[in-house]
Amino acid sequence: MAHSGRRIFISAIAALLAIPASAAEIQHRTEYRVALAGLPIARAAFLTQIEDDHSYKIAGDINSAGLADLITTISAKTSVTGVLRNDRLQALKYSLYYKSGKKKARVYEVSYRNGNIISATTTPAPKRPKNWIDVTPRDMRSVLDPISGLVFTGDTKVCSRTLPIFDGETRMDLVLSPKGDEDFSTNGFKGKAIVCSVRFVPRSGYKKGRKDIDYLSKSNRMEIWFAKSDAANVYAPVYVRIPTQYGMVTITAVKYGSNS
Repeated sequence: MAHSGRRIFISAIAALLAIPASAAEIQHRTEYRVALAGLPIARAAFLTQIEDDHSYKIAGDINSAGLADLITTISAKTSVTGVLRNDRLQALKYSLYYKSGKKKARVYEVSYRNGNIISATTTPAPKRPKNWIDVTPRDMRSVLDPISGLVFTGDTKVCSRTLPIFDGETRMDLVLSPKGDEDFSTNGFKGKAIVCSVRFVPRSGYKKGRKDIDYLSKSNRMEIWFAKSDAANVYAPVYVRIPTQYGMVTITAVKYGSNS
């Protein structure tokens, strides 16, 4: 998997993992196991803080593990700050630090105002190929960040929506459709999870003809399972299936609970 492909994968994990706390719960920690064809390849942990003024910060660490470490070491740190407004988490700033093996680390930073992107930078600036599809000004309007964009209040119809995501480089749509429910159990949760099928639609900010993006965009096997946190009154992902050319990637919550 190329450097850019791994970066998109890390962003996808970040987009699917963040779970917020309620205002009364100052901190909320969640932990995940990432596997490829059943073999562990990464670990992730997120910490959410929500203040009395309804501002929030979500910070996460993602590190390769197991089989993946035999190929290359991948590490990422991601965070988003914003405000809780109209029962939605609205981002103000998003960042992703990403490093793969011996390659130079890259930092992606995005600033938002009222849901629109007002700036997006990558350091160091990458060289773009001739067949690069640029992100247009239209693509930067009414966009969600890839961390808090998949968190919904408890009275939301979770699976009937299109999520316009920008991860600092690539603009994508995640089209969610209802697919029933399944039993799910982990540390801190036992009950029904809502299952959404997901269609990945790349919009811009990627190299035209990339095999991994083409493969994912043509697949109908991607799923996200959402469980409700009664304490926080939100739905958030607890299980994810992402088909890749190398096998099925699964992301499973091993802890779904709040720390006071």
